[in-house]
Formats: sequence, structure tokens, C-alpha cells
Amino acid sequence: MPLRTDVAISGAKQHIGTALRGSRAYFSSVNLQARAPTTMLMSKLGGLAMEVALAAPLVLFLPAYYVYKLTTSLLSSVFPEDVSGKVVLITGASSGIGEHLAYEYAKRGAYLALVARREASLGEVADNASALGAPGVLVLPADVSKPDDCQKFVDDTVAYFGRLDHLVNNASIWQVCRFEEMDDVNNFRTLMDINFWGHVYPTRHAIPHLKKTHGRIVGVTSNSSYIFIGRNSFYNASKAAVLNFYNTLRMELGGDVRITEIIPGVVESEITKGKMLTKEGKMKVDQDQRDAVLGPTPAEPVALFAKRVVREVCRGARYVFEPRWYLAVYMFRVCFPDILAWSSQLLTVNSVGPAKTDTLGKTILDMPGVRWFTQPASLQTPDVRAG
Repeated sequence: MPLRTDVAISGAKQHIGTALRGSRAYFSSVNLQARAPTTMLMSKLGGLAMEVALAAPLVLFLPAYYVYKLTTSLLSSVFPEDVSGKVVLITGASSGIGEHLAYEYAKRGAYLALVARREASLGEVADNASALGAPGVLVLPADVSKPDDCQKFVDDTVAYFGRLDHLVNNASIWQVCRFEEMDDVNNFRTLMDINFWGHVYPTRHAIPHLKKTHGRIVGVTSNSSYIFIGRNSFYNASKAAVLNFYNTLRMELGGDVRITEIIPGVVESEITKGKMLTKEGKMKVDQDQRDAVLGPTPAEPVALFAKRVVREVCRGARYVFEPRWYLAVYMFRVCFPDILAWSSQLLTVNSVGPAKTDTLGKTILDMPGVRWFTQPASLQTPDVRAG
């Protein structure tokens, strides 16, 4: 009997314990449900307080910041950097933006080291740059996607001229096709190698030399690093990657090496002529695909672009948006990203005709007079420089 009594008492204790735990869980759940609205309210109030705390310094210091920026801008305009006698290395210099940046530096009396894969084209650019005032031009055929090539052309530049003052990373290729249409995404490793690693490798080898001269890195990215453009998935990704690479590098280097990021819009070049990687990963000129993406966006003449860019570089600008109206598009990206994405999809992705390239943007471009107004004559021919 005592054993049975003990068992009964033990069982009763277990039942009571289970009941107590159940009641505690129940009341805890009730308390949590009752506290949930309060917790959400406190969270919202905390978030609002954080926004106010962040906005207050903005309101207080923004006027002073803009006064500072205006003052430094005026001073740099009056006392720009004199690149006469300095050494400037430019990648992707055989055509387009790189070619005309070389001409602008040549006009200012800089020594030039010109890098690209097409040696014959580089020779033409070198001759033109010499005629425009460059006291010395070194032609360096190389592939920026190869680390050994990059180390060699940096070393050869310093060995030949004795110093390096500006590194202009400009080499780039374009891709146009929808992601799901690609035969093999590995075909686009070349694009990432040139558009991203082609900036990283030369920068890596040039930094020790640029520190000695308190020099400058000029990175040519794209408006695609900021805004959404359909059919350009890998191109957009490569440009966003290199933009953030430079932003981080600027913090790490401090004032030892200065960095200017160039953010071009649609500029006259072989890319805007329609030279691109297709969905098969082959390089060719396809102006229908180009028109499907660029549509009626006005293309800036490359000579005007280069002149404005080098002027801003010599003024010490951290960022150069050119054409300048793209800065408004960037602000739209920050404030109204959904609207920008929707409008880009409407213009560049959806087809409005029988062909996949019949986008709304191309349809507008094909209207009478639009192409004549938006595209320089050079972009209306598929011919690109050989050699």
C-alpha cells in the first residue's frame, strides 16, 4: 500500500506540474499577444527617432557642406592640376573614349602610355597624340584581363618614363541579351575579366608608383553602375562591381592616391556603335540589339565628352557624370527606384513587335527624325576600327 500511495502521489505531482507549465505557457502567450501592439509601436517610434536623429545633422551641416564643396570647386577651377610633363597610362586606348582621353591629355602636354590589344590601332592613336602635343608616347599591346600583361605594362611604363602620375582604367566590352536567352553563362566570364578585373589588376600594380607621385586613378565605369538597364545583366553587374571597388579603395588609400570615377552615359564609341557580346558569347556588331537597349537616348560626341572629363579630372573631381543630365537620372534612382525600373523595363525589355529587338525604345528611335537627332553619323554605320 505505501508503494501504491507513493506512485499515486508522484503521478499527481506530474499532472499538477504539467498543468502549471501549461497555464504558464498560456498566460505567457496571452501576455505576448497583449504586448505585441506595444512592441510594434515602440519599434516604429524607435525607427522614427533614428530617422530624426539622422536627419537633424543633415539639416544642420548640409549648408556648410555645400559651402565647402563650392569653395573647393572654385579653387580647383582656378588652380587645376597641371599634367604637362606627367606620365599618363590609359587602357582601352585604341578607340572611342580611351583614344580621345589620350588626345586631351596630349593637348595638355602629358607623356602617354597607351594600352590595348590592337597594336596597329594603338599606333594610329600614338601618331595623332604626338601631333597634338604629347612629348612622348609609348605603345603597349596587352590584354587587361591577364594579370601578367598588366604587371608588364605598368612596369614598362615606369621603366621607360621613370614615373607614373595618372592611371586611366578604361578598357571595357558590352553585352546585350536577356539572361534567360544565354546559351551558357560561362561565355560571359570574359566580360567580367575585362570590365572588373581589367581595372583591378593594373590598379594593384600601379599603386606603389602612384603613391610616390601622389598620383591619381581615373576609373571609367558607366551609368549602368547606378541605374537599371534591361538586357545588360552582366554588363550592369560588372560596372556596379568596379564602382564599389573604387569607392572602397578611395577610403583605404586616403590621400595617398586620389581617385576620380567617370560615369559616362551614352557616348560615341565602338560600344554604342553596336559592338557587343551576343547571347552565344561571340563578339560582333549588332545595331538592332543596340537600338533595342539604347533606343532614343542621345549619344554625346566622344571628343566633347573627353574634353569635359579631363578638365574635371584636373580639377580633382571625385565623380564625373557626363553627359551631366545623367546626374538627374541618378537622383531619380535614389528617390524613385521602382519607377525607374518600370520605365526601363517598358523601354528595353518588353517587345512591341514581331522581333525580340522591337522594344518601345527602338520603335521611338525609328520614328522620322529621331535617329538623326540622337545618333551621330558615326554610330549609324556598323564599321569599327580594325587592327
